Formats: sequence, structure tokens, C-alpha cells
Amino acid sequence: MNDPHLQLAVCDYPEHVPKDRWADYARQQKALGLSYVRIAEFAWARMEPREGQYEWAWLDEAVEASAAAGLKVVLCTPTATPPAWLARRYPEILPVDREGKVRDFGSRRHYDFASPVYREHSRRITHALAERYGQHPGVAGWQTDNEFGCHDTARSWGGASAAAFPGWLEAKYGTLEALNTAWGNAFWSMDYSEWNQIRPPNLLVTEVNPSHLLDFYRFASDTVQSFQSEQVAILRELSPDRFVTHNFMIFESGFDHYEVAKGLDFVSWDNYPTGMLEFFTGWGSEDLKTRYARTGHPDFISFQHDLYRGLLHRPFWVMEQQCGQVNWAPYNPLPADGAVGLWTMQAWAHGADVVSYFRWRAATMAQEVMHSGLLRHDETPDRGHHEIEGFRLEQFPLGAVDSKTVQPKVALLHDYESLWLYDVQKHAASLSYWAQAVTYYAALRGLGQDVDIVHPDADLSGYALIVAPALTLMTPERAEHLEEAAQHAHIVFGPRTAYRTASGRTPEDGQPGVLAGLLGSKLLNFDSLRPGLSVRVQGPDHACEVHTWAESYRALEERHGADVVYRYTDGPQHGRAAVVRHGSVTVIGAHSEELIEHLLAGELRAAGLPVERLPEGVRLSRRAGKTLVQNWNAEPVQYGGQTLGPVSFEVMDD
Repeated sequence: MNDPHLQLAVCDYPEHVPKDRWADYARQQKALGLSYVRIAEFAWARMEPREGQYEWAWLDEAVEASAAAGLKVVLCTPTATPPAWLARRYPEILPVDREGKVRDFGSRRHYDFASPVYREHSRRITHALAERYGQHPGVAGWQTDNEFGCHDTARSWGGASAAAFPGWLEAKYGTLEALNTAWGNAFWSMDYSEWNQIRPPNLLVTEVNPSHLLDFYRFASDTVQSFQSEQVAILRELSPDRFVTHNFMIFESGFDHYEVAKGLDFVSWDNYPTGMLEFFTGWGSEDLKTRYARTGHPDFISFQHDLYRGLLHRPFWVMEQQCGQVNWAPYNPLPADGAVGLWTMQAWAHGADVVSYFRWRAATMAQEVMHSGLLRHDETPDRGHHEIEGFRLEQFPLGAVDSKTVQPKVALLHDYESLWLYDVQKHAASLSYWAQAVTYYAALRGLGQDVDIVHPDADLSGYALIVAPALTLMTPERAEHLEEAAQHAHIVFGPRTAYRTASGRTPEDGQPGVLAGLLGSKLLNFDSLRPGLSVRVQGPDHACEVHTWAESYRALEERHGADVVYRYTDGPQHGRAAVVRHGSVTVIGAHSEELIEHLLAGELRAAGLPVERLPEGVRLSRRAGKTLVQNWNAEPVQYGGQTLGPVSFEVMDD
């Protein structure tokens, strides 16, 4: 895509409406200023109503209608919704949930990624679709499947996945002795003597072995990756000059997105800010959720933008952008006036080249009749339609065709294996990996920073400050990489750093194991604080209360010159170190939004980066020589000598 500014798109479902509406809808979409239309991700039963019987005439006509209006079509492989004939003729394709129950036909995403039968049908329908439309002049690119992992579907706990898991383990470990050692199976007499004795770790009497679970999650993630790679290979062969992407999900944890993104031209994701806020736990209060109920929280949303920009280090698309109320959260408020425009511009400022609204016309059937579209059920323009029809897209340049158009000097390290290990034994019910990561991220955004979210093994050479909120899994190679990064950057680590080795066990010499030299400290104790229980910490010029989690350290002053920055002043860890600094490296053991923000502000200044404490609900995002000033509050805010209206934005030249 060589267009110089942000472009807009829409998700449409021609199979949901009479044919006489298709051409008119396409003309309306073009008149609204839209450039792309995404279709057909849920239309397998219409493409192939019976096995081997293809019906393309309707899709031919739909594609032609969009192309004739000047729209570029994003065509989807329809494998997120296996048709009834496939599920009934081949029931072995169906997934099994964590409780051992088969997940049946009648909704969506009802397949097991490991099923050889389903993989064959996935390849077949992808090949047929790409063979017919791969060189169609109206088709600009492809989306594989739809929302991997949605509805907890990345992992099947029985069936084909259960059958394939032991073979994956044998290929990884070679011998049962190696597996038993890696998993620590001497504990509770869990040793295996045959590969076929091993099953997915569900339906157990009590806690699962974390190492067993970690490898099952790795297996499931590899299976998602290989499933997608088969589709991508077919699309590359039959449609070599079109792009291929996939639309990822909000805070989805079921697979390693860095691995699954490999082979795509760019990443897409689906942005539903108000629904996301309702489901996020462990960060923020109910009062905060109420405050941002009509906009979503700016940092929840921008975290996803920065994560998906970072998967491939290049611009991304928002493939589904909320444009009114959603239908799937516990509460589904109508968005505030201005919210759709604000979400669109925030996406652009964080690196989106295209924002695509879900959906064109509100569904008049089935599960999504309560969900909004750009048009209401009666085809009249809804609120989102009115907000985007006045956009002046030339205000939103893309700059160079790479991620350098967004140039943070701060990196936040994130990886899925650390996430899996953290959450399998949270030890504090009110804290999770995502909550801890967002706490640090939100502090950085509130201090006026743009942030790259990157894998800990990625190139870190361009950053002045590197923040690792919950880097639970540590290897010697990763430790060496971080030691090299510390030569040119300040690094801040959060609680539970290097708690685990690659196999999921703890280091034999205690945490942080191979990272002790870099941190200049060793873990002493950790304290899980129930709601209402807190302790206090004291630094040289600041004291504050700590909640949820508190861990203490022994500073290695005699060998490494480490300094204790904060100590606990009460509780069972009274007098022990809560924060230790060793040269340019700081480790924070206490969970406290106030403490984290205070320390990060100091580290930003030490790294030579400007710090600006922004008012509540105000955020800055920079791209291509522009700064987007955003007010997410329901009331006006004074900032920079001007009044920002409620739920609004201003675009300023840097």
C-alpha cells in the first residue's frame, strides 16, 4: 500500500442481505470515504454447501460489486466456521474443552487445530478460494481464518490434540528420562515410562505441574502456527502479489503471537474498547471502569496497538473497529459522542495504516442482532457513520513505509511463555501477568511516553529505557542479551523476574538465577497480600503503600556494588530491600502504582528522556512528525494552554 495517509475500511456480509443491496452498499461505502471492504470470513457453507460442491456465483457477484464501486476487497479463508456437513460427517474435527466436553456445531471456531481431517479440508477450501480469486483485480489481499483463540479455542484438551501431544514431546525431548527430569516428575510420583501415558493436563485432582502445562501450551501454539502456515503457503502460491494478514484478539493468551505472526505481510487486530474494559481484571477499580465505560481505557487500547505493531516491527491494520455498542460483554454501554473518531485516530497514531469498522449494517439475524454497525437495522446511518463521514484523512500521514514512523525510545518486554508460567501459579488471585504488564505500561504512558512492546530476545539497541514488568522465564542466552542491552540502556525489572528456567522449574541456585549478576541481588521472600492487607516501603525521598505483591532481596553489595533504594518499613519483611539498583539496572519487588510511576519517572530522566506527567485521561501519541493529543474524559480538560473538549483529539505538528 503506497497511499500517503490513513485509510478506512469496513467489514461487510453480503450473504446476510438480499443481492439487490450489494451494489448500493458498495457505492455508499465508497462515498463515505472507505477504501477497503473485508468479506467472507464466515461463509464456508455458502461457498461449499455440500462436500465438493462449490457455489461461487454469489461471491463472484459480491466481489464484482465492490470492485465496480472502486473498493479493494480483503477476502478471508472461511475456516473459522466449519459447515454442518463437515462437523457431522467428520466429528473427529471437533475440539474438546478443558472439562473434557466436546464443543459441538452451532456457533463458531468449532475445530481442533491438530485434526488431520480438518487440516485437509482447511487446505482444500483455501486452495479452491485462492485458485478462483487469487488473481482477481478487485482482491487486494487475504485474511487467514478469523480471530485465532477467540472463545478459548486455541487449545483442544482431547481428541486430535491429545493424540498428537505425546509425539510433539518425543520430538522435543528424545527420551522419557529427559522429559521426566525437565518436568521434575519425581515430585508426586509423576514419572512416565511410555510416551502414550502422557495426556493434556486437564481434569486433574489438584494443581497441574507447571512444566507439563507450559509444554502443552507450547504444543498448542505450535499447532496454531503450523495450521496458519499451511494456508499462507497456498495463498502465496496462488496469489503471490497480494498481502496476507490475520486479525488477532484483545489480550489473547492462547498462543505465541510472535511465532504465529511470522510469514504475514503485516498484523491486524480487532479493537473493541468498551467490551475489553469490562473483561479486564486485576488492574483498576470498578470506579475506573465506570469512568471509562463509554470510551474504554486509553492504555488498554494503546497497549494492543503497540503490541501488534511490535510483532513484526511494522505498521498494522485494525481489521475490526468498534463503531457503536457491542453485544458480548457483561455490560454494553453506548459509546460517547466522539469515541469512534478518537479510537480511529489513536490507532493511526500508534501505527495503523488502515482502520476497518465492524460492521457495515447491523445484523438482523442470529447471535449479533444487539451489535451495532455503521448502518442501523433499517439501513439508516448510525452514530459511527456520522463521526467518520467528516474525516479529513490527509491530516493523518503514514510517513515512511515501516515502523520508524513511530519512534519510541522506551521498550516494554513481553513474551507469552512468561505469561503462561506467571498465570499458572499466580499466588495472588487479584494479580495476573497482563495486569502487571499494563500497570507498568500505563505508568509510562501517563508520563508522556511512546512505547514499543517487543519480545525480550529482539534487538534492543535503539532504546534508552527498557522495562520488563514480568519477565518470568529466563535462559542463559536471554540473560546475556539483557546484559548487553544494559551497556547502553537503563533497564527496570518488575516482580517475579527470572523465577523460572526454560523447562518451567526454578533455578537451582534460587531466583533470579543467571540474572543475579545483572540485578546485583538475590530473592529472599515473596508476600501475597490479600485485598485490604498492605505494607509500606520507604525510599530516600518518598514513601508509599504496597498492595497485592511484595518481594524482598538481598543486595550483593560486596561483589556487585548494588544499592538498596527502598526498604519495607513494616510487615514480616521489615527492613529488607524492596527495590535494588545496580548501575543502570533496577529491580522493583513491590506492587504499587505510585511506587512504579515514581521510579519510572526517575529512570526516564536518568536515561535522558523528557518526562511529562499528564492529566488523568489525557494521552500523547506521536507518528510521522505529528502529535495526537487525546482527551478520553467525559468533561473538558485544560492542557498545553488550551481547552480539550470531552472525548476529543487535536493533531499538532511536532
